[in-house]
Amino acid sequence: MKLHPNVVSGAVECLKTIFQEKKYTDDVLEKSFRKHPQWGSRDRRFVAESVYECVRWHRFFAEIAICLEDDSLFFEKLLFVYLVQNQIAIPKWYAETGLETEKINLRLTDHSFPRKICESVPDWLDELALEELGEERWSNELHALNNPAQVVLRANTLKTTVANLKTKLEEEQVETAFISYFPDALTLTKRTNLRNHDYYKKGFFEIQDAGSQAIAPFLQAEPGMYVIDACAGGGGKTLHLAALMQNKGHIVALDVEEKKLTNLETRAKRADATIVESCLISDASIARLYQKADRLLLDVPCTGLGVLKRNPDAKWKLSIKEIDRVRKIQQSILENYPSMLKKKGIMVYATCSILPSENSNQVRRFLENHPKDFDLLEEKQIWPSEGQDGFYMARIQKK
Repeated sequence: MKLHPNVVSGAVECLKTIFQEKKYTDDVLEKSFRKHPQWGSRDRRFVAESVYECVRWHRFFAEIAICLEDDSLFFEKLLFVYLVQNQIAIPKWYAETGLETEKINLRLTDHSFPRKICESVPDWLDELALEELGEERWSNELHALNNPAQVVLRANTLKTTVANLKTKLEEEQVETAFISYFPDALTLTKRTNLRNHDYYKKGFFEIQDAGSQAIAPFLQAEPGMYVIDACAGGGGKTLHLAALMQNKGHIVALDVEEKKLTNLETRAKRADATIVESCLISDASIARLYQKADRLLLDVPCTGLGVLKRNPDAKWKLSIKEIDRVRKIQQSILENYPSMLKKKGIMVYATCSILPSENSNQVRRFLENHPKDFDLLEEKQIWPSEGQDGFYMARIQKK
């Protein structure tokens, strides 16, 4: 594979923006593709894959190249290691890095690096997760989190069935496979961008990891119920709930960001999810919804350590201080939002984290603070090593 220097430079510029300006990879790539409309599909694929892998393996690649962050050619050297690792021809102008292919290949086969280097995580994260999960669990999950994420679809059962969607996509040369235990899910056998596909625009499917697809069914919402999704975000789980409820009943989608709710409304319209009402969350809206919900979903803000497969930049943007801040938000939500739940109603507390301090420990604390008011019915952890993203969920009933 021979690359145009402009494409390689584009990948380097993306990496600089991600790390130096602390931008998110998805946003940076989208902006770069708009800036370079002359790039073909192969060019865009190279830029996206190389940038994601350099973000994922940032620390490991730096160790292989023996370079520090203050090196003026730091990001060029990271990309050099990626090119060598993937047996991609090195552009001639890359000689300025001073790196040699043979030496890089030799270091890539060195298995003596400690876990925090060879699995590419900050010291503090390795120490924290080791303390919370133990040696074997953390090593297994970290290794799994360094695998690129699958592209998973959720068939919108308000408009189609998963089997029919699979057939229709195959007619469009999009090959998919079923996923065991996830009845509405299809995974792409070959990675491709489907956001411009006609079936996506018509609302026949959403792009949603299989682990995430486990949360809405866990809430056990039924047609005709009054359901509140109190941390709705862009609405992936809201729309899944609407489909499970067969568009019967009422769903109130709450969030603190108006932009996310606007996006949710657009998606709901596309999906024909007519039972969804969106609303900014506030003390007033919580009071207005006092004891109205048959079901309450608390998909709370978290570190996102369970979804590093698809968001590898999170491990470089997080800190102990940020984790402490997130835990306090989780505790606040657990203390204040359940007032919207009816007596004998059921709520689910969920995160996309694998840390007990964000998951079972938060639930235990909540139950200890309210022993006469709530019972734990079931909790479930989906581990990245099982093949999907990592999610935690606890189903709790109000007495």
